[in-house]
Amino acid sequence: MKRKRASLIINPRAGQNIENLPAILAVLAAAGWKTKIALKEYGGQTMALAHKAAEDGSERVIAYGGDGTLNQVVNGVMHVPQHQSVVGLIPGGTANVWASEIGIPGAPVEAALALIDSQARQVDIGHIAVEALTSSTLAQDEQSRQSKKTRKKQAKASSKARQHFLLMAGLGIDAAIMKHVSKPLKYRVGPLAVGVSTARELPAQRPFPVEIRAGGENDEGMYWQGEALQVVVGNTRLYADIVQMTPDAHIDDGILDVCVITAGNPLTTMQQIVSLLLRHQPDNLTAEHFQGAHFLLSVPASVALQLDGSAMKLKDYLSKSERAALKRSDESAEMMVTYRFDALPHALPMAIPRTYKGALFETSEASAGEQAETESDKEAEQKDARQSEAVQHAEQEQQADLAQIEMFLEQGRKVKVVGVSAIPAQKETYILAGSITKQNTGEERPVALRIDARTLLRKKTGETLPLAAVSTLRAGETLVVTGKKRKRSVIIARQIVIDG
Repeated sequence: MKRKRASLIINPRAGQNIENLPAILAVLAAAGWKTKIALKEYGGQTMALAHKAAEDGSERVIAYGGDGTLNQVVNGVMHVPQHQSVVGLIPGGTANVWASEIGIPGAPVEAALALIDSQARQVDIGHIAVEALTSSTLAQDEQSRQSKKTRKKQAKASSKARQHFLLMAGLGIDAAIMKHVSKPLKYRVGPLAVGVSTARELPAQRPFPVEIRAGGENDEGMYWQGEALQVVVGNTRLYADIVQMTPDAHIDDGILDVCVITAGNPLTTMQQIVSLLLRHQPDNLTAEHFQGAHFLLSVPASVALQLDGSAMKLKDYLSKSERAALKRSDESAEMMVTYRFDALPHALPMAIPRTYKGALFETSEASAGEQAETESDKEAEQKDARQSEAVQHAEQEQQADLAQIEMFLEQGRKVKVVGVSAIPAQKETYILAGSITKQNTGEERPVALRIDARTLLRKKTGETLPLAAVSTLRAGETLVVTGKKRKRSVIIARQIVIDG
């Protein structure tokens, strides 16, 4: 069995995501994944860890954390030219919007099971850069960004910035709120920490001027101009894990969807702010929608920016001279920053659960060009031989009397089921996540069973069951297993009796 190389990059969240680590590693090991662990120790390190994992040739780079952690992993992988890594997720954050979008279970062990039963599908990635920083107080040469040489310098200056987003970019109220959320408080009370920041930041929020222009080489004209409370550039549909701000978005159509929450009179403006904070769907009277593969968006430099729910710093996208100019300015609201947004079509392979049947993909699974992992003829012959051996073994075992089965139930390892997943690339191979209770202490320890053609599956009555019956087991059911125990609490199951 070829072992798949994976890197698990963990945001510990004050230790909260460490508790389930042994169970997650057991599932991945049972599936044949050789997993390296990388633990984030300081802010911004996640992107560097993901970059190194992709550079070292990890076939799977897995984020274990929230959408912000996933965003850093995406950026780290995207910064490696011609990488072959597939990005996956085990959700462990506050909102976990991407997990909700594609149906990844919220519980970490179940998410690991979904990960091994996933397929790599190419998705679009959004890209953001600063096109210009302008003000009447800046010299003309500082405002110019049009030459290729200047743009190359800009790309180098912002190479450490997070320039890519998977879900969305936001400018306005949401970014201002996320900018001031206390991380220690968020780790303790979750979404309530956002509420605390909202109460503090809401009185300061005002409409701001926005210009959105076409950004392609052959495109001309203004998409929209006016005052807004919020701009959302969506690559996916869900916003704040509740509403669909960009309901027509597809993640493989090569374009970005924009929603502008417009400003009205003082009364309607306040109503719109409250509606936005309550995550209500904007109506057509208070929102403008359009799509584009490339566009330029100009706002005051004081308007906050967020990518995938994480607040960004404008200075990280600027050259040295521009950072100095921004620092010298007493009123950044009078300075205008022009962001360039580009959709990067099919830029990154993401691990998508095979159970996902949603509408986020424009291209159907069958025509997505997915190269499924297949077994060689030799491997297939070996499996057929093992299956034949298992059938013969089953026929012999069926002749055993119930007394032997009772003895087996007493002497075997008793496992409580957590979840089951198939390995699609390997015929009739399943991974069962569960727990074993230590007799002397009563402590529950995680375990993962690898079940294949050499495993004999029976009922307590002695009746032999097909291996597919494993997939019908539900959380909380118990079984008894014998087999060789390996590292990371993996058991290669040779005989299983379903205990009830």
